[in-house]
Parts: sequence; structure tokens; C-alpha cells
Amino acid sequence: MIRFAFTRVLRHAEDRIGFLILAAALALFAVQPALAHGFKIGELEIGHPWARMTPAGAKVGGGYLAIENEGKDADTLVSATAEVAGKVEIHEMSVKDGIMTMRQLPDGLAIPAGAEVKLAPGGYHLMFLDLRQPLKEGESFKGTLTFAKAGTVNVEFKIEGMAGPKGSQPEAHDAHSGHGTPPSN
Repeated sequence: MIRFAFTRVLRHAEDRIGFLILAAALALFAVQPALAHGFKIGELEIGHPWARMTPAGAKVGGGYLAIENEGKDADTLVSATAEVAGKVEIHEMSVKDGIMTMRQLPDGLAIPAGAEVKLAPGGYHLMFLDLRQPLKEGESFKGTLTFAKAGTVNVEFKIEGMAGPKGSQPEAHDAHSGHGTPPSN
């Protein structure tokens, strides 16, 4: 009788351990896409598209991501869309002799073969124009990226705080806060 009870308890423990291992494996599998937040089209890998939160009433915002070209041919990011914006432009910001300039890249952004191009604060970025709503930290929105050779890929932009995601290093001057507005003295 004792032996039967012990065997039953042991089988019950094995079943529970097996269930816990299965549950842990499924949880890791389900969480993996959320942690990765990457997209792929052809030989291009798009890493962590994100946007900075905006204050109420803001009409512009900035979008950032990394594009890695694992192929042997260069490609070009030629356009983008975002469901929260009336228009999206590809921009470059630079500082020369202490003067910040921002310009649209009407011919797109080259993605060299075997290289990674980062769209980050203070450099290349997407400009979300005519925002339909404020970008609120913790939310996300859908968009597309269109490449000359690889085609169009659907992406999701996560909205981060003003500091951006861990590891991003925004510039001291945020070009989006005053874009299109003359500086006040």
C-alpha cells in the first residue's frame, strides 16, 4: 500500500514537472517575437522600428530603426508609410560648424551590400508628418518600408519615451520638437 501511494505521488510529480517544462518552453516561444521585434524582406533585416513619444498637439514625429543588408547587392529605402501620419519622409540630420541642418532624401537612403544602416536620433530618420494623434509611450502603430529591389515590408513601430529604447543615444538637440518652427529668442 505504501509502495503504491509512493509510486502515485512520484508519477504526479513527474507529470507536474513535465507540464512546467512544457509551459516554460511555450512561454519562451511566445515571448521570442516580442523580444526580437524585427522584420525581414529578401536579404534585408529591419531591427526594432521605434518612434519617440510626442506631446499633445504635435504634428511631426521621428521614426528610427536599423537595416542590415545581408545580400551581395545594394538596395535603397525609397519610401515609408505610417498609419498615424498623413505623410512619411526619409530625412538626414547633420551638424556642421555648430549648425544643425535637416534635409529630405528625395532619392531615398542607400543600403550598401553587406552593411548596416542605422536610422537614429541625430542622423538618418523617418519624419512622420501630419500626425493624426499623439504618439504615446507604450503603444505601437503599423507602417511599411519600401525598398527599390526588395519591395515593401509591413512593420510595427513601438513608441518609446523621450530617451528611446535602451542602447539608443539621442543627440542633445531633438530636431523634431521644432521642425518647421522658427527658433524663438
